[in-house]
Amino acid sequence: MKSLDEYLLDAEQAHGHLCAGQVLGVRLAMLGLVKLGIKDPRGKDRKRLVTFVEIDRCATDAVAVVTGCRLGKRALKFRDWGKVAVTFVDVTTGEAIRIAAKESSKALARQLHPEISDKNQQQMLAYREISDDDLFTTQWVKVELPPEEFPGYKGERVICEVCAEGINFRREVRRDGKVLCRACAGEKYYEPI
Repeated sequence: MKSLDEYLLDAEQAHGHLCAGQVLGVRLAMLGLVKLGIKDPRGKDRKRLVTFVEIDRCATDAVAVVTGCRLGKRALKFRDWGKVAVTFVDVTTGEAIRIAAKESSKALARQLHPEISDKNQQQMLAYREISDDDLFTTQWVKVELPPEEFPGYKGERVICEVCAEGINFRREVRRDGKVLCRACAGEKYYEPI
């Protein structure tokens, strides 16, 4: 693995700026890799890891930079729970650990660096210094990964009987004997105009 500073440079480049969320995400991802014993996530260990991120903010970009997990590789899974938390799954061993940022870390940052008035700068510095135990909660968990959730899965493609769009990875809905995409089954996030 790279050093914290090296990962922060990579994260800044990928995200467009360095912020407290990036520092938190890099630290969180590094801890997850250490706990699972994954030493080369972008090299020889690149197919061992699936990550579930629970927020679509800065920390998620940092997690992707450190782990090499990407949506397009089907190794980064997004669950919109609004939490700065990530579950790291080693697909070869089945081990999984969920790591979440402690809300108390913000107050600890203020205590450590009251001389810094800018909250982001204060947290960026403190998040480099605070111990893992004071920054995160960790919990070993079990994650069921069906075959279609694995990177590289090549499954059957089905066609929605209403809109005729293709559906991959068993994401179809079967209702009243019909194969439907989620939008045609009523789960639209958009409305045609």
